[in-house]
Amino acid sequence: QVQLVESGGGLVQAGGSLRHSCAVSGGTFSKNGMGWFRQRPGKEREFVAAISYGGGFTNYASAVRGRFTISKDNDKNTGYLQMNSLKPEDTAVYYCAADVWGAGTGTLPSSYPFWGQGTQVTVSS
Repeated sequence: QVQLVESGGGLVQAGGSLRHSCAVSGGTFSKNGMGWFRQRPGKEREFVAAISYGGGFTNYASAVRGRFTISKDNDKNTGYLQMNSLKPEDTAVYYCAADVWGAGTGTLPSSYPFWGQGTQVTVSS
């Protein structure tokens, strides 16, 4: 069974940066495309970014494009979400997710069978 363990959330001031990590075990990570989603209070879970299993294709929500960068390191079995120029509206619980042989085009939660536990990101103004 594929398991995802996240780390890297926290409290940061507006304009600051954070890097999320998502360690993946129980499968062959080089076959896993990855996605990042977030859920703000009272809102549905929304797409943030995705990357293909080979790492060659990335996809971003318009709200984060140019500020966030998704990547994966197949040698370390870990995916990353680098978040720069953070804004108070980025405050949310962030989740990593994985699929198998994904092309990086999945923008719906239902596209991903495997999920991390979620980590809180709070951006103060």
